[in-house]
Amino acid sequence: MIDHWKIILLVWALYALAINFALFRKKLRSKRSTAASRLRQNPLSLLIVGATGGSGLELVQQALARGHKVTAFVRHPNRLKIEHANLRIAQGDVLDPASLEAAMQGQDAVLSALGHKRFFYPNSILSEGTRNILDAMKSCQVRRLIVESSLGVGDAVGLLGLPATFFVVPFILPFYFWDRVRQEQLVAESDVDWVIVRAAILTNGAARGMYKHGNVGSYLLPVRISRADVADFMLKQLHDDTYVGRAPGLCS
Repeated sequence: MIDHWKIILLVWALYALAINFALFRKKLRSKRSTAASRLRQNPLSLLIVGATGGSGLELVQQALARGHKVTAFVRHPNRLKIEHANLRIAQGDVLDPASLEAAMQGQDAVLSALGHKRFFYPNSILSEGTRNILDAMKSCQVRRLIVESSLGVGDAVGLLGLPATFFVVPFILPFYFWDRVRQEQLVAESDVDWVIVRAAILTNGAARGMYKHGNVGSYLLPVRISRADVADFMLKQLHDDTYVGRAPGLCS
């Protein structure tokens, strides 16, 4: 019996390592060759994709609080319980290019908090949705894109901590993370001024305004960040070119 458990643990470890190695091999390959065009005006007209999710709601609320004009792109408008003079709700689906292009008209920038809960089977919602976002941006001449992603992808593999590396990613979220890889690569290969924000494990805590960004994370202990702080950092990237064409990590 003991030998059986040793074999099971060995297979488990080898499988987890193989999944993470495959994710690591898909490091970003950017084709950017031109300087970013900084958004100097304020307020901005912003399209927020995934506006009814946890991070999306924070983006909408904080963007409005900063005086921006927000178009919330949602599949189910009744789920967005926010009313504001500067808020417009655009019903659509990221897998429907026509609805995205209609919402993209007149925008200065896009913030994507695109996500889903279809974890347990292969799908391409993140990558195909992002492809449609990029196509709509090109058609409407929108330059700035800020995308929420996750530590544990590309050269940030392992930085969510041991539990995520050896259990959550390979056994619960392998399909989700593999599509994250495809999503990130599409963004990196695009001609827009992009920032990919690789967040730690998300919580519903209050905004602290004190967080670490850049080469951050931990190979041992789980790292976390509140959705409110993720939204704060993403909104700051609208007027900051430090991370354009890069994928900074973000954690408390």
